[in-house]
Amino acid sequence: MEQQQQKNRMSYRVVALIIGLVLNAFGNALSVAANAGSGIWTAAAVNIAYWIHGNVGVILLIVGICSALLNQLLIHQVDIPRFVGEVVFISCFSYFIDIFVAMFTKWGIPALGIGWRMLLSILGVTIFACSISIYQRANLIMHPNDDTSNILRFMYLGGRATASQFVDFIPPIVMIAICYLFTRQIYSVNVGTLYSILFNGVIIAASDKHIMPHLYHNFRVSH
Repeated sequence: MEQQQQKNRMSYRVVALIIGLVLNAFGNALSVAANAGSGIWTAAAVNIAYWIHGNVGVILLIVGICSALLNQLLIHQVDIPRFVGEVVFISCFSYFIDIFVAMFTKWGIPALGIGWRMLLSILGVTIFACSISIYQRANLIMHPNDDTSNILRFMYLGGRATASQFVDFIPPIVMIAICYLFTRQIYSVNVGTLYSILFNGVIIAASDKHIMPHLYHNFRVSH
């Protein structure tokens, strides 16, 4: 496996983390407000919420914590700073999403025609896929699900971004399938979700080369 040997200065990585976090919340919120499909993990949480009559935010938090625990197994060691950082990221991410969803709702995006909402949903997915590339490369803290794909990419799949995204999508797809067996309905899966499944990895790989190209993959197993 070939990896960039260059490492960025901490100040640059912190700036990249902040940019990536805000863009991720912005893109996800745009997809949520457009209501034409979002990321597959969000869709899985919505389907679980309908099945058990729970709160989507709480389910996303629980799923995120489970993913953070899984990451400890994948790196074959206990890394408390990594785990705490991922929980902190989820908390900040949720805060910014609430702000952006309120803003987009005020702008009237949920009331637009279906064609415009589909385009905005795809734009939102594209934005948050680009953001994943940014904070994965900074590798300070990140969303647990994105850390999972980062670990899979560099420890198990020879640096292939697209392959790691497809593997990371298997659990939420299984969750949605299980929920369907009990509810006979599929919620929050639309054009944006299909676009995310097909192109997340492609967009991340392209962003690695073309967005902040001097931000290298500062990947290491332990924090």
